[in-house]
Amino acid sequence: MFYHVKELQFNARVSKPDPGFASLLLEQFGGANGELAAAMQYFTQAFGMRQPHPDKYDLLMDVATEEFSHLEIVGATIQMLLGPINGALKDAADQSEIMQLLDGKAKKEDFIHQAMVNPQFLVLSGGGPTVTNSQGVPWSGAYVNSNGDPTVDMRSNMAGESRAKIVYEYLMQFTTDPYVKDTLNFLMTREVAHYQMFEAALETIQPNFPPGVLQTDPRYSNNYFNMSNGADAKGPWNEGKSSGLGETWQYVDDPIKHVVESNGMLDHTPQGTDRTLKSVEEHDKKLSKERSKEVKDAVPSGENQWCEYPQRSL
Repeated sequence: MFYHVKELQFNARVSKPDPGFASLLLEQFGGANGELAAAMQYFTQAFGMRQPHPDKYDLLMDVATEEFSHLEIVGATIQMLLGPINGALKDAADQSEIMQLLDGKAKKEDFIHQAMVNPQFLVLSGGGPTVTNSQGVPWSGAYVNSNGDPTVDMRSNMAGESRAKIVYEYLMQFTTDPYVKDTLNFLMTREVAHYQMFEAALETIQPNFPPGVLQTDPRYSNNYFNMSNGADAKGPWNEGKSSGLGETWQYVDDPIKHVVESNGMLDHTPQGTDRTLKSVEEHDKKLSKERSKEVKDAVPSGENQWCEYPQRSL
């Protein structure tokens, strides 16, 4: 059940209209890394967690609901940045009002130029937010990543929060309005807070690497192929121990020669790892049973209902 409180989570303000920046800010309203995409992603992911992982369901629904509140903050800011344009557009009988707002030919031409980047923003919406990105591309469900496995979804969410954070960071460079900067700073900070929440939730799932259930093939899991000419960069991604499996990276300096001599990797001899195909198979079976049991024990095979009524508390 959703209950709308009319006060915003953060008191959004603007010092003056700025239609140009309003258009840019649409990126966080209906863009791929925006608040609507985040809200729908966590909302969608939550359904699969409701019974087998009620704690993760609670987290995802809480953050999804907060993201909807952030969408409202962004929409309110866009509306205020558009200022009196909506009213000026309504004055169909006398076009001088919008001309006065744009203060002359130069500003009008600049405004028309900006509008051509996303003509629907003003021509169709009449001066209000549209469910598009800053280029006028409609929001799409393709932006939503929901894989049904908490170790995958939490990582996807951490990446999404990182992308959203950096978009706000970039947006702050395109406005001089201190009030708008305050709002963007709040929203940017909450992205980092959410990142940490998802990171902490991931750590409660053990083991959580590799993502999912099936383990990786030890014959191919720690090979680094030098796929480019020139100076070869070295670092913890191709030397020393791997971060997840703790295997020693095997640097393949000449991938073509190695593939040919190993019969297309079929005769490749694994090195730098204690894992074997047998140990991986045993781990696969053990973890598969554990994860499968978690879900089966939580989800009844017959009659089922989402909530219990009456509830002890609301």
